Amino acid sequence: MQIREITDKNIWEGFLQSCITKTFLQSWNWGEFNIKMGSKIWRLGVYNNEKLMAVTLVIKVLAKRGTFLFIPHGPIIDESLLLKDKKAILELLIFQLKDTAKSENASFLRVSPLFFDNEENTNVFADVGFKPAPMHASAYEATWKLDIFPASIDLLHNMRKTTRYLIKKVSENPDVVIEKSVNQKDIEIYQKLTREVSKRQKFIPFSNEHIKNEFEIFNKDGEALFLFGKYKGEVVAGALIIFWGGVAFYHQAASLGKFSKLSIPYLLQWEAIKEAENRGCKVYDFWGFTDPEKYSKHPWAGPTLFKMGFGGYKEEYIKTQDYIISSGYWINYFIETMRKKMRGL
Repeated sequence: MQIREITDKNIWEGFLQSCITKTFLQSWNWGEFNIKMGSKIWRLGVYNNEKLMAVTLVIKVLAKRGTFLFIPHGPIIDESLLLKDKKAILELLIFQLKDTAKSENASFLRVSPLFFDNEENTNVFADVGFKPAPMHASAYEATWKLDIFPASIDLLHNMRKTTRYLIKKVSENPDVVIEKSVNQKDIEIYQKLTREVSKRQKFIPFSNEHIKNEFEIFNKDGEALFLFGKYKGEVVAGALIIFWGGVAFYHQAASLGKFSKLSIPYLLQWEAIKEAENRGCKVYDFWGFTDPEKYSKHPWAGPTLFKMGFGGYKEEYIKTQDYIISSGYWINYFIETMRKKMRGL
């Protein structure tokens, strides 16, 4: 086996389309997004002779707490391979990325893998030198998914009764309208909404540059769409959906609390699901999940209950993993451990 840099978008995307478990955080366009945001990236392929066996997008992250190399939702490995072969691929990647990390003054390698959460997969990462990270990465560790290849009537039937009722109720309200947009000018409308929500919920929203670049890059390939819920002409809810690899991702969303009794996000979500179905997607990924029964006080508990009402199933992956390169890692470890406690995660 050997590692080569991949510079051909068709080779990269062609491999990923053949894989079942994947997200757009390993897509070619996510690499383009990170480049536009000023990050250094590497697109690496693991070959056995001329057969491509795995790909991984590596991003250099410059943070106040330290510099590290990040692999979001990767590496993506040929799912037909045996576990021992997957382990060999991880070992080869580590061997190369250790040198890269040292040359880039990075103190550790962080991986948020889409390996299902079981003892066997956890042991694979432990065996090659990884340890659980103190906090999850920006990529989720569990998600709620909905298979959308049944007809819409079946999707409605499988929803929670309350969710189905609220969709019907909101759809009958003449003052409520759901609009779809690929207009770049509407980025500011969405951002205005998120700024208002962030003040109420006390979090730091993504920057204008972040949302603008993400939307513009994916929109070039027809893979991004804004949905807005309006009440009497006022935008009160919004979402940014990414369509990639036969999956629709509910990636960004916001809604104003003072209109919560109108339940507009339910209809907005339903319209997004129908749009995904019309585009030929097989899966709708609600992007992020935490068990609301086990962790009722977790910040994601409420949003997860909302997502679960549409029907579907959870997928849980092994925890974010860190590979230590230098002693500088422990500064990051201490800071993230404290942040986790402060945020109640």
